[in-house]
Amino acid sequence: MSSSDFRDNLIPHDSPRLVNARGVEDPFEYAKPIIATPRAQSLIALWQSLYAEPFKGITTNGEIEKGLFRLADEGLDIKAVSRAGQSLLKGLSDGERDKVRYPIDAPEWRDWYNPEWPMNANGLRLDLASPRTRELVIDLLRVSLGYDGLVKTNRCRSANLYLGELYDLRNIMNEWSYHFLLFGTPSESEPWGWSLYGHHLALNCFVLGGQMVISPTFMGAEPTIIDRGPHDNFRLFEKEENRGLQLMQSLTPAMRERAVIYKRMKDPAMPEDRWHFADERQLGAAYRDNRVIPYEGVPAGEFSSIQQEQVLKIVDAFIEYLPDGPRAARLRQLESVIEGTYFSWIGGYGDEDPFYYRIQSPVIMVEFDHHSGVWLTNAEPAKYHIHTVVRTPNGNDYGKDLLRQHYEQSHQKGSAHAQATNVPKHRHEHDANDDHGHTHAHSHSHTHGDEHEHQGHSHK
Repeated sequence: MSSSDFRDNLIPHDSPRLVNARGVEDPFEYAKPIIATPRAQSLIALWQSLYAEPFKGITTNGEIEKGLFRLADEGLDIKAVSRAGQSLLKGLSDGERDKVRYPIDAPEWRDWYNPEWPMNANGLRLDLASPRTRELVIDLLRVSLGYDGLVKTNRCRSANLYLGELYDLRNIMNEWSYHFLLFGTPSESEPWGWSLYGHHLALNCFVLGGQMVISPTFMGAEPTIIDRGPHDNFRLFEKEENRGLQLMQSLTPAMRERAVIYKRMKDPAMPEDRWHFADERQLGAAYRDNRVIPYEGVPAGEFSSIQQEQVLKIVDAFIEYLPDGPRAARLRQLESVIEGTYFSWIGGYGDEDPFYYRIQSPVIMVEFDHHSGVWLTNAEPAKYHIHTVVRTPNGNDYGKDLLRQHYEQSHQKGSAHAQATNVPKHRHEHDANDDHGHTHAHSHSHTHGDEHEHQGHSHK
């Protein structure tokens, strides 16, 4: 299916689904009728159970591979980043500051989601924040992410607004439809971080001195082609899409056969837990922090040097949100384990075929997936709905392994944990879980247009 014909799959403008949502200004009110379905409740139960698990990290066999990550100065401009974080805190009202702040090791790091409706009340909703507060948040993103990262993040936000514009639903989907959380206290030497998440965008940024981890991340768009006219048009995830396909097409027929783990996007040969209506083929999306994901496909150790370089270029496209120093450090990490990095594929590999692929190593995992329609009516995966995921396996998502090492180092020096000075335990008015200070409030399932139930759900 061509990537340019998404307009053929627009939901009718007078659809009850759209009409009923247009008059709702509060995103939490919009969510209320959505969460009433049995399917949504079963999904909430699953996510709650995953969230309740102690963090371990994604592994290939249930065991953490140790010694992969080290405290180091990666060249992050920590002065600029910490200064922006401090300016943000100073510029917030008392009420906003109370909503935003969490301890550095708060479980809410793991409570991000992807639907367009609020699943929780964590942090500060930017669509309900003042223009000045939004500006301060963007300032922090600007120095944290670097130029490429800010452009990509802003384009994901713009794509969300574009979807709102297509359906006159800017009250629900716009460039500010996200939660923002600040963990710890911005510092040049102590650990802290921030999280931004909402529809088709989730970034978890951990900072420690000259070092940064941004993972897990979720970036997506539906449609991926944003066309507001000659002065405002772009397409998201072209590099990830094209470079992955180029690598697959460059393999020998024998290698391609081994790389393809399933020939169809929803293959009858898939085991029960290999395709899920919330995530389709992706294994590392929201709440999947502890998933066991065995290596599949072909090891890059069998690739030519040119193909191994292509693997690095693919991953570089996924992590371009990182500033230069940490970005280069991630690529060096991957290069050091390239022989044990695996490439796997689902679907066809013709120029117009939808597909899924995963590059998985001990130090990074990236996933690319063409999805079925949620806000478009295509029942099958199409190239104009894309989800991408980045994970740091073996316990360093959210920078947790670096935080552990920092604590150990602090103890060796005889100092106390440097966790979020004077940051109280955070709770919300809908909290019920004493262990996490949170309970999920919302979930639901989408439909294709108004005609038949979507097999892929809201987690899109």
